[in-house]
Amino acid sequence: MTSPDEGGLQGRGEIGLAPRVHEVDMLRGFALFGILLVNAPMIAGTYAGEVGGAGGSGLDRGVVWLVTALVSTEFYLPFSFLFGYSFVLQERAARRAGTAFASLHLRRTLALFALGVAHAVLLFPGDILMTYAVLGLVLYGLRGLGPRAALRIAGCLVVALAVLLLGYGLLVLAFTDPAVPATPRAPVSHVPPIVHAYRGGFRSVVGAHLGELPAHLGADLLYAPDILAAFLAGLAAAKAGLMERRGRDRAWLRRVVVRWLPVGLVGSVFTACCAEGPLDGRWFMVGQAVATLTSPALTAAYACALLLLLDTRGRAARLLAAAGRMSLTHYLTQSLVLACVFTGYGLGLYGRVGTALVSAGCVLLYAAQLALGARLMGRVRYGPVELLLRTVTLGTPPRTPAWTAVRPADDGVPPVR
Repeated sequence: MTSPDEGGLQGRGEIGLAPRVHEVDMLRGFALFGILLVNAPMIAGTYAGEVGGAGGSGLDRGVVWLVTALVSTEFYLPFSFLFGYSFVLQERAARRAGTAFASLHLRRTLALFALGVAHAVLLFPGDILMTYAVLGLVLYGLRGLGPRAALRIAGCLVVALAVLLLGYGLLVLAFTDPAVPATPRAPVSHVPPIVHAYRGGFRSVVGAHLGELPAHLGADLLYAPDILAAFLAGLAAAKAGLMERRGRDRAWLRRVVVRWLPVGLVGSVFTACCAEGPLDGRWFMVGQAVATLTSPALTAAYACALLLLLDTRGRAARLLAAAGRMSLTHYLTQSLVLACVFTGYGLGLYGRVGTALVSAGCVLLYAAQLALGARLMGRVRYGPVELLLRTVTLGTPPRTPAWTAVRPADDGVPPVR
């Protein structure tokens, strides 16, 4: 999730500063908002407490349905795709610097894994960094694939996962009776133990994280083929120079949107119907199978639409690019802020706030991140966590001072003021 191109040769043994792919930073900055919308309700406990979820207001249920349809399965894919894209750029940079890429990549993945463990235990058990680190080692073993071979394997992984999910979903439909609508009843005062745990002190919150971690790791394992497929798609795109060749080709971007947006929307609407109604819960896995097949289409349409709508030198594009350059810092900060608001670390509002209000808070948090991130990246070269990860990866602090602002020559775009 860190910056994809920390590129060229500043001196033998150091990975220096090559021209950045500005469109990549924009897409990463945009994807941060989708990740926030998906993670926030889980950290806030909107599905476990007194409000939100199935028992929430009509507005809350509507927001959940829309987030499921338009966001839930579409916004982890850009980060996975860009992880693979970054991998190729980092390998090229190491080759230009005359540095052994294997040791760099191993240190980087170990650092990502350690960050993921800390994130999962302290802030949010739905962490993705540990999975990225493990699959990053698999990607290293597949680095010699050409673009066509990488795409073929990616396609096979996606289809295999979709068939697995569909098969399980059809078995559920065949052998499970339809759910009987619940009879309305008066609210009860009972609060689930998990809610008490998240509203407790530090040890209680960490214990709740550890208790939920196996389920999240199991979900990551199930969807690992999809994540690896996105890694391989990014690897293929980087080897073909897709972003550099097509990132500003408006005719090509428009064709992608026109061709794939309808496919993605149909699939996402069906997925939301399976997960959030009107279809009952027996359809959930069928919806996930459809999402596995169609989410890449909607993700590609989103990305191309964003590049069509934004002038890469406009203020909005610069704000997104600045956020993308420190996306790992932003990702962890989102979890920290939400944990302080909703768990016993701070206000203890876990399960007390509906999905609609949580989503509105996400808009405010993301806007604050864009503004503060732009100011920070106008003054320093790396975000705090990016600097830590880079230092561990290289085994030494960067020779270029971290407080040196990015010059226009570095990425073709002046710093945001």
